[in-house]
Amino acid sequence: MISIICIIGQNRAIGKDNKLIWHIPDDLKHFKKITFGHPVIMGRKTFESIGKPLPDRLNIVITRDKNYEAEGCYICHSLDEALEYAESTLSPFAYPAFMAGEGGVKPRISAPHEIFIIGGGEIYRQAIPLADKLYLTIVEDSPEDADTFFPDYSEFKNIINEESREYNGLRYKFAELTR
Repeated sequence: MISIICIIGQNRAIGKDNKLIWHIPDDLKHFKKITFGHPVIMGRKTFESIGKPLPDRLNIVITRDKNYEAEGCYICHSLDEALEYAESTLSPFAYPAFMAGEGGVKPRISAPHEIFIIGGGEIYRQAIPLADKLYLTIVEDSPEDADTFFPDYSEFKNIINEESREYNGLRYKFAELTR
């Protein structure tokens, strides 16, 4: 299963100057809980904004640069290549190698085989037609100065779960959606 996880505004804003617009501690905990033990696919800029591989996950970075290296990450040059590699790690036969390599990641064997797309904007645009599920944190805010936006997700009409929250006066909700 291919899932996308992102924090977005009501206008689908996600970032400015290669940084997230919102820093909500509960959202970071939610992100960690949902993606823990799963492969995560991200673009180079997203990886560089994070600054290091995410612990306890197989980190796959997509870049056009054939010479790009990132310690603790597997480098791919297209979304298709990244998905193919991530899927190969989900095979029951790949678990021993998966657990021993890529920073000692231990997948959640009991969980559904889920690959996460974690950004940025261009990778989201490429992945949305392939995604089975969205995990969105939707913030009640529409920053006009954003320079990166989440793609249209109107095809995802089925709400699996929705939970409203508030942080420092900022209202948001966690939503799980499928087509």
